[in-house]
Amino acid sequence: MKHPKKVSKHIINWINTYLENNKINGLVVGVSGGVDSALTSTLCAETGKKLICIEMPIKQDDIQISRAKKHIEWLKSKYPNVSSVLISLDNTYNAFVDSVPNNGSDKYDLSLANTRSRLRMVTLYYFAALNNFIVAGTGNKVEDFGVGFYTKYGDGGVDISPIADLLKSEVFELARHHKIIDEIIKAKPTDGLWSDNRTDEEQIGATYDELEKAMLQESNSGLSLSQREIEVMEIFKSLNSSNKHKMLPIPVCKIPKDYI
Repeated sequence: MKHPKKVSKHIINWINTYLENNKINGLVVGVSGGVDSALTSTLCAETGKKLICIEMPIKQDDIQISRAKKHIEWLKSKYPNVSSVLISLDNTYNAFVDSVPNNGSDKYDLSLANTRSRLRMVTLYYFAALNNFIVAGTGNKVEDFGVGFYTKYGDGGVDISPIADLLKSEVFELARHHKIIDEIIKAKPTDGLWSDNRTDEEQIGATYDELEKAMLQESNSGLSLSQREIEVMEIFKSLNSSNKHKMLPIPVCKIPKDYI
């Protein structure tokens, strides 16, 4: 990244312009302890507008909770416009699990993982509605437009996406530029949706650096790739194809004019 300061200023101005044009009072961000939510919440805090950082643990690993708390305290020490809320969703999640059937499907665990994300989305919008705020998304370009690694109507259910045009490596660069705590920058990326705390790399089968490279290489068919690069490209193309429905507008059935 040539100009991290200019990129940051551009994003901050973009958020402010959106808020002012739409007469919105402030922002809500879910803070997980990962670098994406840390950077997004920092950029939102930099706008000077009111920001509510919300922690929403669901059977969460203590280390993830600790990182989220440290980041929020760091933000609040720097920005007087930042407040925070801690909402444990354990009981809500448990009640849901007890209420729905388990039919033995091999998608049961995945369905519940996505449910965690959707419960958090509902919580974010509850606080947004109370305050005439909007929800700022935390997805980056590789997740949102490369492999579709997010939950539809979960962490993908947002009003604006401030960092969705940044590759993961650029997210890390901006995080370092803003002096986000080292513990967050060094942590292995995880979506925090699984009881075994599996990392994103373990779920996807490739690192973000590898996926980012594949994303940039995809349009250049003449490149000579190593065996590993071929494997990653296959992973990238498979996920991009299967998750395309998340990235495109919802299909609308158009009625012929002469039928109406």
